[in-house]
Amino acid sequence: MNLSNPHPVTLQIEGMTCASCVARVEKALLKIPGVETATVNLATEKASVEGKGLSPQILIAAVEKAGYAAQDQAQIDASEQSATNTAIAHEKTPSWLPVLIAALLSFPLVVPMLIMPLGLDWALPGWIQMALATPVQFWLGVRFYKAGWRALKAGAGNMDLLVAMGTTAAYGLSVYLMLQHAGHEGMQAHLYFESAAVIITLVLLGKWLEERAKKQTVEALRALESLKATTAIVRRHGLEAEVPIREVRVGDVLLVRPGGRVPVDGIILNGQSHFDESLLTGESMPVAKGVKDKVTGGAVNADGLIIMQASAVGSQTMLSQIIAMVEHAQAVKAPIQRTVDKVSAVFVPVVLGLSLLTLLAWGLYAGDWEQALLNAVAVQVIACPCALGLATPTSIMAGTGVAAKHGILIKDAEALETAHRISTVAFDKTGTLTEGKPKVIEINVVNTTSPEIAMAFAWAVQQHSDHPLAKAIGDQAQAMSLKTMGSEDSKALPGRGVQAKVQGQMVLLGNKRLMNEEGIDTIGLQHLADAHEAKGRTLSWLAVDGQLMAVIAMGDTLKPSAKSAVERLHSMGVDSIMLTGDNAGSASAIALALGLSDFCANVLPADKAVTVAGLKAQGRVVAMVGDGINDAPALACADVGIAMSTGTDVAMHTAGITLMRGDPNLVADAIDISKHTFNKIRQNLFWAFFYNLVGIPLAAFGLLNPMIAGAAMAFSSVSVVSNALLLKRWKPQESGGKA
Repeated sequence: MNLSNPHPVTLQIEGMTCASCVARVEKALLKIPGVETATVNLATEKASVEGKGLSPQILIAAVEKAGYAAQDQAQIDASEQSATNTAIAHEKTPSWLPVLIAALLSFPLVVPMLIMPLGLDWALPGWIQMALATPVQFWLGVRFYKAGWRALKAGAGNMDLLVAMGTTAAYGLSVYLMLQHAGHEGMQAHLYFESAAVIITLVLLGKWLEERAKKQTVEALRALESLKATTAIVRRHGLEAEVPIREVRVGDVLLVRPGGRVPVDGIILNGQSHFDESLLTGESMPVAKGVKDKVTGGAVNADGLIIMQASAVGSQTMLSQIIAMVEHAQAVKAPIQRTVDKVSAVFVPVVLGLSLLTLLAWGLYAGDWEQALLNAVAVQVIACPCALGLATPTSIMAGTGVAAKHGILIKDAEALETAHRISTVAFDKTGTLTEGKPKVIEINVVNTTSPEIAMAFAWAVQQHSDHPLAKAIGDQAQAMSLKTMGSEDSKALPGRGVQAKVQGQMVLLGNKRLMNEEGIDTIGLQHLADAHEAKGRTLSWLAVDGQLMAVIAMGDTLKPSAKSAVERLHSMGVDSIMLTGDNAGSASAIALALGLSDFCANVLPADKAVTVAGLKAQGRVVAMVGDGINDAPALACADVGIAMSTGTDVAMHTAGITLMRGDPNLVADAIDISKHTFNKIRQNLFWAFFYNLVGIPLAAFGLLNPMIAGAAMAFSSVSVVSNALLLKRWKPQESGGKA
């Protein structure tokens, strides 16, 4: 299995606080020769850069010149730091401590406001207010000055600049008023130290809550990371030794004990057991596996000792590639985010202009420069575009994370955003709607012969063959609990079938041509055979000592959930169409069983892509679901390609969404989680814009105290992230419950 994407250079960015920061970092990276695309995610604090001949050092230098700190993600991974970390610098002190100190220093400043409704007019002396506010302003709030200064040097503005300017103005005005009244005994000016201190405290609180919430959006990745084994038991030169996982090589023979975690991908050489793959595939029930079966690194061996051979290690394992795919999906921007970024790029300059206009309007026309400054401060504080920058990426992170938990891997945000608009799903038949392997469907016998006797003879002839039809007969015989009969002089008859002696009788098993060549009369079962062939089934005729005994009809069978999947899509207003290279009879029978009115048979791989293109030309948003190499052109042509992980690497590499179980119901689930995620994005963007559209005019007209503005700004960011986290409650329909 290969889920990997071409790996861009990934940088961890420190110091971004809002959507304007994102735009500035992207602009700085795109100026570097060779850079083709640069995508920065505020929620993960990562930059993904694609291009030719890229040097991480040059990219980091460009980011630092723009006013931010950066580090190469590859170096972080090499030092075994978790790939889900969202910060570069690990603080020695608890992250909540600055918030607590700021709150303790600010509280005495707010007390006079709290007791005023009780009729108490009391205030701390000015010098005590300044003593409490100064450490909040210039020690705990120094981060805003540093980041704001870096933004100014880069010729732009950001949230930190707005906070630094606004609080400095309130602090400076307070110092001026305090000094102005210092020589007048008995006079106490109204000071605004509490506004500056409380704004910084609230912003720090908001950022702390926001960081806590953002970390929850990557819980799915942390869960996947936790599946990685750290050691493996390797058998070399007849000796067994426990070695670090990084020392395991392809071809190594490994032991996995009951209760142990499979260290890497491989094939079972000896033993059988049940494996819990729930966090990889979303399948809740343990899966039984034995010799020659594939096992996946990260799965838990339930009850048997197995010996396996490693087939993929390191970044090539399925688990590593799943993590890489989820990370990529969370890093890439959805199309709607690009529009938001354009708005954010001009947001801070516009806000500064509105703030200046508010200051001049109140100062020149109302003549109250003190009130003018406070209103200008309120405009700057309420308008911080944090929520705008977080609205989309946090929703995408939560949506892709919960989807991965339930076995739906979404390769990029564009596929996630497009999936909610799907109007038509085109299904491949074999391996997608059907099991993809022949199965005995019906046994028709002559005279008084029983189906059990017929199957016993058929199995005896085929028991040593690896042909798919022979395996189907063997599976049916075992399901009927038949005993094995020995065979002699077994001989393959190319293009016709097989013959052998069973209990002294000559047995023939093959096609109609074989029966005709041997002069065996088939008229007794011909009418039944014709009915089977009309349904596209494959027939094996059985004759014993020159007499027809039975005709065995085999065919591909529907997956148990195929019909319910089509019905679910129909209930969601999504049309379904089946595309298959099989004959019309087989296709018609499957379509009838599924309740499909639209299907195309005898379709070549290139024709599947043409059919999908035709559906798109009708104005439909088309998803193609397939699992084979022959589906790859159609998967690439569709608006959204959806591949079954039970299929080929080519199909999964081409598709935008990979379903980790071969369950057609997951198609409806993928569309459903896309709709929920996009709804969250729209809700978040509405609230982000609503805060600003309502808050800025209120602040400009003097109806919003700077402290209230600070609280509203902090609340907007936290509410946006918290709303996105509601997606974690989403569950597939069969489990019940939706966000």
